[in-house]
Amino acid sequence: MVAGSVVSNVTGYFGDMMSARIRAILSHNYFHKLLRLPQRYFDSELTGTIISRLNRSITSVSEFLKIFANGFFTTILTVVVVLVVAGLHSPWLALLLMVIYPTFTYLTALTSRKWQVWERAKNEHYDVAGGRFAEAVGGLRVVKAFTTERRELEHFDEHYDETVVLTRRQSTFWHRMDVLRRGALDVVFFFVYVIIFVATAQGTFSIASMVLLIQLVNIAKAPVTSMSFYVDTLQRAITGSNEYFRVMDETDEPLNPVALADGPAVDWSDEDPVIEFDDVDFGYAGDKLVLHDIDLTIRRGERIAFVGESGGGKTTLVNLVLKLYEPTSGEVRVRGQSVVDVPTKALRRQVGVVFQDASLFSGTIRENLLYGDPAADDDALEEAARRANALGFIQRLPDGFDTEIGERGVKLSGGQKQRISVARAMLKNAPILILDEATSALDTKSERLVQEGLEELMAERTSLIIAHRLSTISAVDRIVTLRGGRIDEVGSPEELAQTNGIYAQLLALQASDSAAGRKLLRRFGILR
Repeated sequence: MVAGSVVSNVTGYFGDMMSARIRAILSHNYFHKLLRLPQRYFDSELTGTIISRLNRSITSVSEFLKIFANGFFTTILTVVVVLVVAGLHSPWLALLLMVIYPTFTYLTALTSRKWQVWERAKNEHYDVAGGRFAEAVGGLRVVKAFTTERRELEHFDEHYDETVVLTRRQSTFWHRMDVLRRGALDVVFFFVYVIIFVATAQGTFSIASMVLLIQLVNIAKAPVTSMSFYVDTLQRAITGSNEYFRVMDETDEPLNPVALADGPAVDWSDEDPVIEFDDVDFGYAGDKLVLHDIDLTIRRGERIAFVGESGGGKTTLVNLVLKLYEPTSGEVRVRGQSVVDVPTKALRRQVGVVFQDASLFSGTIRENLLYGDPAADDDALEEAARRANALGFIQRLPDGFDTEIGERGVKLSGGQKQRISVARAMLKNAPILILDEATSALDTKSERLVQEGLEELMAERTSLIIAHRLSTISAVDRIVTLRGGRIDEVGSPEELAQTNGIYAQLLALQASDSAAGRKLLRRFGILR
């Protein structure tokens, strides 16, 4: 008993440490893997589901290791002592006990295989519910605005109610089989007692030996039933970790910046063109092509605007430049290098981006700006904020650049968030700039302030602009119109205004006040 207490506490300590370390290792590896995965993976996965898998997998594995370390070694110690002492009195008795342990464990494992099927089905429901939960909490203002709280709760409850049904089947099967296993075990131990009693009656064992052996057999029953618990916990760990390792088996994004670190130096060209699309086709996995036969050359310092219906492929084009996706066929080149062949980190250092959604992070304004340049000092931060028209409102905040802005910048207005994202892009100071509907979600006053910052940002840079406001488009060097995923026209605003193409039609419709005209303008995102 003293030895058991010592072993239990020593192994318990190592079990706690091992559980904490394995949690840290698995969490690091999972996050590291997610950062290496291509954008396609996240297009088909809910954020809440990804988080749910991490929590379940790591919890099940680390808890198993902790339970295993805290109890398994004392169980083994008990088994060894029982078998040695029993063997000294009767080798046949020791052999019979020795056979019981693996047999019972094997029967438990057979039962667990069917149990895993239900556990996987339950996990799928937990993932869907968890994913929806995260979406609903993240978009709670929309949920409240449309009074869909009850619908969201019912959708959430449906999945958890289904897990209750599955648990009922799972538990009924498990415990029915456990009754059979334990019943069979009781019969086996009954015959063990019979052997001891008969041997004592025949004079093989003394009364003292008989009492000792009966006590040993009683002690031997506890490890057998413990084996069932260990196998059960192990099956939960296996089922929980299956999804973890499925994610780990996903194919990495080629030349990913996390996997490759800085990578080899890239020999960027300083000659024109800066960006080339050479006979590019693109389609999302399993879908028809979104872009067809794209041939386009963009020179240094040009401002290029993309115009087309919503869903017409404008954002997809700039995503190909960032290598968020790879062309289905053809080639995209940036400064003379194929985006497929160069290290992703080196490529994306060449490109600054301002999205429609400012995509700020919780923390301070300073921390968000340093995303553009981690080495920037206070003077650089102030200069970037001033040029982005953000310094005024930042200085009026209680803590200035150290003001906490909440999750996704919720404490700031839309215009304030967008001006910070412009300042962030200025700090990056990349030679190529992508503006993806950077002002379309703003009111007129905020748009004017942000647009002034964008003008500063675009100076002496090659700019690709997706903008729905014709006033913004009219100031570019060339307009590229897209129709059905193909380039329809390319020319200056003045040239395209005379061609009766998409741009000319939009100009005419904007001047009209007909219902049909307003409907078409909404299709192009020009009217809200």
